[in-house]
Amino acid sequence: MTSENWFIRRAQMELAYFSFYARLKQRYAGGAGVVLRFQHVRPSHMGLFQPHKPHEITPRFLDRTIRALKRWNYDIVSMDEVCHRAVSLPTRSRFVALTFDGGYKDFATHAHPILRKHDVPFALYLPTAFPDGLGEAWWLALEDMIARETRISLVMDRKERHFMIYKTQAKYELFDYLSEWLRAMSPADRTFAIKDLCTRYSTDIEALSRNAWMNWDDLAKVAADPNATIGSATVNYPALSSLRDADAHREIAMGKAVTQAAFHRDVRHFAYPFGDRGAWRRQHVVMAEEAGFASAASTIGGVVEPLGRTNLYALPRVAWDGREGSIRMMRVLLSGFTFAPVQPTRNNPLRRQAAASS
Repeated sequence: MTSENWFIRRAQMELAYFSFYARLKQRYAGGAGVVLRFQHVRPSHMGLFQPHKPHEITPRFLDRTIRALKRWNYDIVSMDEVCHRAVSLPTRSRFVALTFDGGYKDFATHAHPILRKHDVPFALYLPTAFPDGLGEAWWLALEDMIARETRISLVMDRKERHFMIYKTQAKYELFDYLSEWLRAMSPADRTFAIKDLCTRYSTDIEALSRNAWMNWDDLAKVAADPNATIGSATVNYPALSSLRDADAHREIAMGKAVTQAAFHRDVRHFAYPFGDRGAWRRQHVVMAEEAGFASAASTIGGVVEPLGRTNLYALPRVAWDGREGSIRMMRVLLSGFTFAPVQPTRNNPLRRQAAASS
């Protein structure tokens, strides 16, 4: 989003807040509630090049958010309760569920103490290769090398390409371009490409990945919290759309099996890696349901409707942009009026019941 578009969007949301338009529309657009999605929770730091800034919030902002949700009389609920309310009659109070993707170390250091202090439910979606030290966080390696270098050369489509990145804007553009390119690759091709880049620019992807993630001991402490829901996010965190169907099915099934074995509990909830519209397809919705999950969360924005109008295997979530620090804007987003209406889904459980009784 350009700075001009961001300014216009911010002005529109400020107007919606101060005119009470957002709260008036909430009655019709707010659904049963909202699933919030966060990734990193850590103190802000200086730096011109921070491509993951949109996926970060500060510990203070998380604390302010939970306090505000309680003040606004939202029910802060577990993912099991989200699934229940999504197929039930509407209630007077709306809900918010707090979900965190990745299993990064900053969750244990900064987020979990705040969640414990407020005694609220939360869900953590975990890709299981990373606690084992086997995952490849190529996006962290890419950030590291682009931040340090002024020129990046690599082989793309069998041709040597060169990118001059003296300016910060050029660094952002290259990060977005190469992220899209790498994400769309098959796992074997992506591993070859990122390791070639890491060799060229002295980047230790293994150390970056290990240092960023919680290990199994850290995760066991989080899982011992009675408010914790541990969900699955595959094994290696690939965009499922980049895989053959058999490989995607294996990633979904193995991620669940490893998580269940590690924590000795049923794992009922799944999150699509990356989660946007390009990261998964209709067949992956079927795979998640067949794997025995109760829900599969995306990163597509939207509210959760009651009466089975939301597909629990394409569950919308509201991803907060960490560049925005206004609690007022959080309330506008939670109202739901900025999202397109949800169309009834073909796997509506109420429709199934009607069909079965006819």
